[in-house]
Amino acid sequence: MTTPAATIVVPTRGGSRRLPVLLRSLEAQDTDDFEVIVVVDGDIDGTADLVAEWAQRLPVRSLVFPENRGRAVALNAGAESARGDLLIRSDDDLEPGPGLVSGHLARHRNATEPIGVVGLTTNQYPDSPFARAYGRAADRRFLDDALGLPADRTWRLWAANVSVQAQVHARLGGYDARYRRYGWEDVDFGYRLRQAGIPVLVAPEVMAVHHGASTTTAVRALRALHSGAARETFVEIHGDLALPDAPGGRGLWDRLVGAGAAVATERTLRAYGPAVDAAARVLPPRIAEKLVALGVESAGLAGVRYPDRARSRF
Repeated sequence: MTTPAATIVVPTRGGSRRLPVLLRSLEAQDTDDFEVIVVVDGDIDGTADLVAEWAQRLPVRSLVFPENRGRAVALNAGAESARGDLLIRSDDDLEPGPGLVSGHLARHRNATEPIGVVGLTTNQYPDSPFARAYGRAADRRFLDDALGLPADRTWRLWAANVSVQAQVHARLGGYDARYRRYGWEDVDFGYRLRQAGIPVLVAPEVMAVHHGASTTTAVRALRALHSGAARETFVEIHGDLALPDAPGGRGLWDRLVGAGAAVATERTLRAYGPAVDAAARVLPPRIAEKLVALGVESAGLAGVRYPDRARSRF
C-alpha cells in the first residue's frame, strides 16, 4: 500500500448528517495523495457505519471512541494513527474546494523550514434575523482582520482548517486534553507553535466553506460563554501575558457588557436569544446588531469571569 503524503483528521460527534458534504468534497480533490481518518468521539448516530459506506469510494477509515472524550483527544488519536507526513485538520462541517489537499501540501513543500498553515473558513448562513443583523457582517470583519494580521499574531487563527507536519505535531505533544469546553484547544496549539518558533502562515487559496455556523443569537451566545470559560484554561496554563488583550473596559459599552455578564447563564441566554431574534425582524439594522452583540459579548465575558456557568459539553 502506497503511503499517502497527507492525512486529513476529522474529529466528529453526532456528525452523520454533516459528514457527507465534507466527504463529497474530498472525493473531488485534484489529488489522490491523501487518506482520511474520521475520529468518532462516541458514536451516537451511526457515524461509523456512514464512514464504512464511504470507504468504498474514498480512502477513509474511522476510529471510534466508546464514549465522549473531547476534541483534543480525538485529534491526537487521529494523528497517532495517521500514515501521512502532513496532518490536515478539518472539522466535520466544512466544504473545501478541490485544491484543499494540494494547496496545503504545496505550502509545506515550498517552505524552507517547518511551518503551520491556516486555511480559514467562511460561514454559510441560512437567511435569518441573526445572519442579517450580525452574523454576515461579523464574518466579513473577521476575515478582513485575519487576512491583515501581522506574522506574530497569526497563531491566534489556528482552528478548523489547518495543517502541520506530523513530526511537528509529535514534537509539541499534540493538542492539550485539558480543554473540554468549546474551543481554545486550537488557540493553545497555535500558541505553542509560536513558542517553538514555527511560523503560522495564512493561505487564502485553501479556504473552506463552513456549514456549522451559529444560526441564532442564543447559539452564538452560548458558544461565546463556553469559549470564554475555555479561555481561562488557556490563561491558567500559559499565564496572563500570553493574552494581553484582556476583556473589559471603562466605556459605556463596556459597562453594559459587564452588566450583561453579571446575569448571563445558559438559561438566561436561551431566553435572551429568541427575544432578540424576534425583535431584529422589525428593529433598525444598527440597533438589532447592537442587541445581538450585547448578548454575545456579555456571554463571552461571563465565561471568563464565571467559567462554572458553562455547564454543557461540546
